[in-house]
Amino acid sequence: MSQNRSMSIAADPMAPAAAPHRRAPFAVRGLRSMGFGAFIGVALHLAFGMPLWSGLVHSVSISTMCWFCIDTSRIGAARWLHRHDPAGATESKSRWPGWPWMLPIIVVGTVIGFSAGNEFAGWITGHRSPGYLRGSMSQALSMLTLSLVPGVVITYWFYSREVIAAQQATMLTAQRQAAEHQLKLLESQLEPHMLFNTLANLRVLIGIDPPRAQAMLDQLIAFLRATLSGSRAALHPLSAEFARLADYLALMQVRMGGRLQHRFDLPADLAATPVPPLLLQPLVENCIKHGLEPVVAGGRIDVSAVRDGAQLVLTVRDTGAGLSGTHGDGTRFGLVQVRGRLATLYGTTASLELRAADGAEGGTVAIVRLPIAPRVKDSST
Repeated sequence: MSQNRSMSIAADPMAPAAAPHRRAPFAVRGLRSMGFGAFIGVALHLAFGMPLWSGLVHSVSISTMCWFCIDTSRIGAARWLHRHDPAGATESKSRWPGWPWMLPIIVVGTVIGFSAGNEFAGWITGHRSPGYLRGSMSQALSMLTLSLVPGVVITYWFYSREVIAAQQATMLTAQRQAAEHQLKLLESQLEPHMLFNTLANLRVLIGIDPPRAQAMLDQLIAFLRATLSGSRAALHPLSAEFARLADYLALMQVRMGGRLQHRFDLPADLAATPVPPLLLQPLVENCIKHGLEPVVAGGRIDVSAVRDGAQLVLTVRDTGAGLSGTHGDGTRFGLVQVRGRLATLYGTTASLELRAADGAEGGTVAIVRLPIAPRVKDSST
């Protein structure tokens, strides 16, 4: 049996589609720089009576060109400085060369951007304002000082926003990795627990009925061969989950014989719905241990799946002894594992409910609710 091992719990944020997303912040910074320039132009008009149209064109052109020169130089310097860093290193992703590099970049970018923006605005409006290329040295120094102040402030503002965004991205990545590690821990605990319980049952059966113990051992080997490789996938189709339950119940039926019956109800349109592997097996195991085994006549286990809006509802019911102090307290290993895996994978959008079953047959019912994800192909063989 083989499973598609490439399935993941969440989409990789560094997938190839991330390249256009890197260009988007660059364009957003440009639009914000134009907005700052427009604000300065309006402020100059209100404070000094500068003509609105001419002031807007000059301030927007100068601020945009200054931003372009500074931002492209910053990105180029950061790439050059971190060109030898390992792929995926935090420094190589930051696109920040450090303040010792940024200060000369701001000065040079401001001079070039101011001159280019001023010339461009003069070409549009026909009004030639003094600039670095025209006027006295004192005028040039004054304009340089006035240009550097907003340049440094705006650069620091952009830098602070990117630092905050990078910290948030790092925090989200750490949270996702912690959730994945917790899920792997829960899954690693689940498989040995089921195996140890089965081996304990097998040990008892060896002493009282060796032929049936041999049959149970053969069934166990087949079950493990079909289950363990598939359980390494993050998700598998619901049809595969039902198939593994059938294998497990066949294994248990070797020991219990006619005392164990089961009935499955899986609609065809839900067969390819992805679910975590071995999600229902602990609930079926609880049905046998706490529901059917205490009853001399045994009983039946019903497993069904239905769609409820955007949710998948999985029901595991037994017709056994019903809820008791040990069965329904919600602290048993299987219930803890199922709740833990649901919380790790789906947060508050998934739940597990355990209650007494309705009807004359009695017993206990466990209801799992989780969001319906896109279908996956069953690659088991």
